[in-house]
Amino acid sequence: MMNGVVSIRNKNGEEKVKIERPGGSSSPIWSIAWNPSKDEHNDILAVADWGQKLSFYQLSGKQIGKDRTLTYDPCCISYFSKGEYIVMGGSDKQASLYTKDGVRLGTIGEQHSWVWTCRVKPDSNFVVLGCQDGTIACYQLIFSTVHGLYKDRYAYRDSMTDVIVQHLITEQKVRIKCRELVKKIAIYRNRLAIQLPEKILIYELYSDDFSDMHYRIKEKICRKFECNLLVVCSQNIILCQEKRLQCMSFTSVREKEWVMESLIRYIKVIGGPPGREGLLVGLKNGAILKIFVDNPFPITLLKLSTSVRCLDMSASRNKLAVVDEHNTLLVYDINSKELLFQEPNANSVAWNTQCEDMLCFSGNGYLNIKASNFPVHQQKMQGFMVGYNGSKIFCLHVYSMSAVEVPQSAPMYQYLERKMFKEAYQIACLGVTDSDWRDLATEALEGLDFDTAKKATHTLHRHSNINRRRYVRILEEMAFIRIKDLRYLELINSIEERKKRGENDNELFLADVYAYQGKFHEAAKLYKRTGHESRALSMYTDLRMFDYAKDFVGATDPKSTRILMTKQADWAKSSKEPRAAAEMYLSAGEHLKAIDIIGEHGWADMLIDIARKLDKAEREPLAKCAFYFTRLKHHGYASETYSKMGDLQALLQLHVETRHWDEAFSLVEKHPQFKNNVFVPYAQWLAENDRFEEAQKAFHKAGRQNEAVKVLEQLTHNAVVENRFNDAGYYYWMLSMQCLDIARESEDQRDEMLKKFERFQHLAELYHVYRSIQRYTDEPFSSHMPETLFNICRFLLNNLTKEIPPGISKVNTLYALAKQSQKLGAYKLARYSYEKLQELHIPSRFQESIELGSLTIRAKPFHDSEDLIEGMMCYRCSTNNPLLNNQGSVCINCRQPFIYSASSYEVLPLVQFYLEEGISDEEAVSLIDLEVPHTDQRDARWHDIDNGELQALRMDDGLDDAEEDPFTAKMSFEQGGSNFVPVKVSRSVLRSMSRRDVLIKRWPRPLKWEYFRSLLPDVSITMCPTCFKMFHSEDYELLVLQHNCCPYCRRPIDEPN
Repeated sequence: MMNGVVSIRNKNGEEKVKIERPGGSSSPIWSIAWNPSKDEHNDILAVADWGQKLSFYQLSGKQIGKDRTLTYDPCCISYFSKGEYIVMGGSDKQASLYTKDGVRLGTIGEQHSWVWTCRVKPDSNFVVLGCQDGTIACYQLIFSTVHGLYKDRYAYRDSMTDVIVQHLITEQKVRIKCRELVKKIAIYRNRLAIQLPEKILIYELYSDDFSDMHYRIKEKICRKFECNLLVVCSQNIILCQEKRLQCMSFTSVREKEWVMESLIRYIKVIGGPPGREGLLVGLKNGAILKIFVDNPFPITLLKLSTSVRCLDMSASRNKLAVVDEHNTLLVYDINSKELLFQEPNANSVAWNTQCEDMLCFSGNGYLNIKASNFPVHQQKMQGFMVGYNGSKIFCLHVYSMSAVEVPQSAPMYQYLERKMFKEAYQIACLGVTDSDWRDLATEALEGLDFDTAKKATHTLHRHSNINRRRYVRILEEMAFIRIKDLRYLELINSIEERKKRGENDNELFLADVYAYQGKFHEAAKLYKRTGHESRALSMYTDLRMFDYAKDFVGATDPKSTRILMTKQADWAKSSKEPRAAAEMYLSAGEHLKAIDIIGEHGWADMLIDIARKLDKAEREPLAKCAFYFTRLKHHGYASETYSKMGDLQALLQLHVETRHWDEAFSLVEKHPQFKNNVFVPYAQWLAENDRFEEAQKAFHKAGRQNEAVKVLEQLTHNAVVENRFNDAGYYYWMLSMQCLDIARESEDQRDEMLKKFERFQHLAELYHVYRSIQRYTDEPFSSHMPETLFNICRFLLNNLTKEIPPGISKVNTLYALAKQSQKLGAYKLARYSYEKLQELHIPSRFQESIELGSLTIRAKPFHDSEDLIEGMMCYRCSTNNPLLNNQGSVCINCRQPFIYSASSYEVLPLVQFYLEEGISDEEAVSLIDLEVPHTDQRDARWHDIDNGELQALRMDDGLDDAEEDPFTAKMSFEQGGSNFVPVKVSRSVLRSMSRRDVLIKRWPRPLKWEYFRSLLPDVSITMCPTCFKMFHSEDYELLVLQHNCCPYCRRPIDEPN
């Protein structure tokens, strides 16, 4: 509005946003326009007022950026259809072009009066103006391409004010915003020059990395230049204006100037040291010059008859390619000025920067690739070619630059046809397929160019224009393919080694090559021609072509027939015809290979035939036969084979491995030197099958006492841990006997082993009796009478005065004793047991029962039953002993050890006696076995004794006791002594004894025999002949009938003493 206000309303006319301009009524708004672009995130309104300002607003009324100052009063404003440009006209009598941000780009057209209106034709570059004087003008805008290229970097103008630098290989792009009209662009190595209307900006890369895309400003030349072409070098810029070339430093100092004789049509930097770069210049009159930046004198290279359109120089600076105004490509040798060749239909040309002899040119919609003087290879392409680097051709189509990957197969094969292998390898390095690489290697190998063949097989070509990540990926892919060609590398290396050793027969080398390539017949002919028939034979046999191989058998040594048959057998084996292979091996005398095949397939009948035919001196084949018989579980055949060989140790090992123990034992009986070879594995096998007791015996038989003891110790430990106390007692007894055996055999360990024997005997008895207590406390029912449990508990407690073995519970023992004492009337002992239990940690399952028992026992008398006390009478001194004795199982008066029944644990009427010095065990037994002399005995009669104080009735047999039994006199001892005085007997006493009253423990050496005298001959006592435990005869017979063995040492009843 005229008052400087912009009102934005909806379709109903309601005002939504009001924008007030700073100038107010002094800046009436004459023109507004919405940006039609669909790419913008917000709706943008352009506002032009007669305060000579151009502003931009969002729909919300927020201003975008600052006001743009104009030099005239704007009368009209119009956007291009995509919103990228703005056209404005007004009092300056012209129409101007602006960017969408309000940056002025230039004048579209000048008129004679004010421009009041302007419009842009949709989707085109046509602009129409309407003027004050009634003039209507139509203009077509042409946006020229402003760009620059150097190798794989392409810089071009975008949106008229920006420069985009694109890496054609990695496809990376970077945008440089200049905010002014970009007029010219030049790029070279790490330099980028941008010409703006009033200045030139020089940029450089941050680093030397070939993939780096970060540019920074190096210099600014703040001057206005008029030029047709702009070129940048490392330290200079080159300005071209018609015939004139000016060389400027980055500090705006003009260093050189060249004036040409004709208009300059083409200029290109062709490289060189910094500050000394060379320029290639083409003129309209056909002259081609080379100018160095530091040299004021141009060098004329060629003079053509027509104008120059495009130029390029080869990598080695020896060849020059020119496209003239007739679209003809001309290639010259720079040194000789000779025209090498020419091609029609070309509008641009470029040499390959990595290969001297390759160039490409475009024209008429085709891309043409030419190598050396070979015919041109063509393929269709839109646009025109501007660069050629390795296998990449850079193509500009309209405004888009792209890198086209072109396989170099065609020129490579052109070189191969002429046997130019090194040149073909250079072409292949630019980029060919894997099959092309293989063809190159093969052709070079056949041409005996081993260096090229090796490189073609082994080397992966590198492209300087491939980024690192892609190069690694290609390397991985190609390396896998190259592995398959290792055999060619081996062939090449072997030929080179042979050449070093002086071989120079090329036909022989070629024969090897043909053999590797599969041309076998050609190779055989060459082998025969060079006198190497053996190689032909070896080749055909390796190929299983035995019919051809037979042609070369006669020409070689006599062993060749056997070799051929062996190889034919090898082939039959690999082709899954094992029976035929085995027969061939046998015919060729290769018994071992035949046996291997037969054994692997389990043909036992063939195998035994071979074993029986072989001589016993052929031990290796026979051993192999025996091995396979064992594997096939033909024990009889294996045994027969080992017997034929006379290998007793192997035969014994066979019996052991096949668990034929009876045969092994029978062999050991004949050859006892192999005892350890049988009994040790037998014991191990028994142990693996949980037959540990038998294993222990087997170790013992083998003389492996340490292993036998280890097995028993482990068994004992396990039994204790698992609460199998009966087994623990048995194993401890076995351990004690094992220690006794070791003590008998080893003088060095005798004392130690005898101590262990005593300890293990003691532990065996403790665990044996504790089993009954454990069953009573843990199981609901008990098979023992209360008296037996009562005796067992007292025996155990009397023997637990020093230490308690693992697994034995004093709580369980006292608990069982308290219960049985209460039942049998030993109330004092029961009260003592309950008091002792209060001092121990009581399991919860016994807590209530013990507390109740402790209470109920208080109602009982404070003494024990007399019958129970009489049961603890010492048979030596007739002293009644307490039920529990802190001194152990000995008499408190005479210290005589008690002898218990191993079943009921009652005290047996036995007294142990010892022999006087000088009496041997054998003599003592012989004296005891003598008949007792008979004396005249008077009739027994009753005697009544009454001395006033004592009345007694005695039955007298007519002899004094002392006179009748000398042993009784020996039992006397000194009263009150603290040391135990053993009963020692003389020969006369032994002679007076009856054999049935004496029990002898006949311990093996080094122990001495132990002698016991029964004081009550009517009490029948039985002693186990193995463990020497004493039992009441009735109890022993019952237990043997129940268990079929001794209850203590488990000796079977049918085993002889």
